[in-house]
Amino acid sequence: MVQKGAAVPVTQTTPDATKTGFTVPSTKEIIITIDGPAGTGKSTVARRLAQRLGLDFLDTGAMYRAAAAILIDRQIDEQEIGELVSTVLGADLHFDWSQDPPTILAWDTPIDHRIRCDDVTKKVSFVATIPELRSHMVRKQRIIFAQHPRLVTEGRDQGSVAFPDAPIKFYLDADPRVRAERRIDQLGLDGSVSVEEMSERILERDRIDSTRSDGPLVCPEDAVVIDTSVLSIDEVINEMERVVRERLDDL
Repeated sequence: MVQKGAAVPVTQTTPDATKTGFTVPSTKEIIITIDGPAGTGKSTVARRLAQRLGLDFLDTGAMYRAAAAILIDRQIDEQEIGELVSTVLGADLHFDWSQDPPTILAWDTPIDHRIRCDDVTKKVSFVATIPELRSHMVRKQRIIFAQHPRLVTEGRDQGSVAFPDAPIKFYLDADPRVRAERRIDQLGLDGSVSVEEMSERILERDRIDSTRSDGPLVCPEDAVVIDTSVLSIDEVINEMERVVRERLDDL
């Protein structure tokens, strides 16, 4: 089971999410982590929160999806873990920060068009269970923060493993059926995958992610938990901004 804290009541703190006028002071180094299972809106929320606050945005899920695409496209057998890890290391996964959102590259070639495909989605959980690969990804994520010290980063282990000392942590959750509907829409699978099938996939991924030995999906004890099931993106971001404002005043 995914460990969870007490959900924080979400209130609409500003009437218009585009007109708050608040940004993190340009001299302030800060990392904000957003964790949670698939389909809770992490990527969308993290990108837009970063835009609003004037910070950079890191989608760590894209890194694992890129590794899954490499596994498939290079026809690497799942039993050949060493070959997969060495191939991913050789690919030198990194982001083009001149793009918004940043695009991920392998062998200096953009692969964003590939990482959201359904076959890649089916392999992500397997790839994410490989300890050697996770260690490599976490090292890369920490290097990225050293290079971009004003960062919103989202994933499944950002507040618990990659950046346990982050001063501001969020954990997003949502009803599994809502998450399934969102994932179908995000991946453009409407009509080809049923909500029921996607719900089963999501729950199975939850099980794998939360029970793996290395970097399992957990809710950090000091994270603010937001259930996004019935909230708009703007409502979620408004609540996050409210929390960030309070925490910055305390830091």
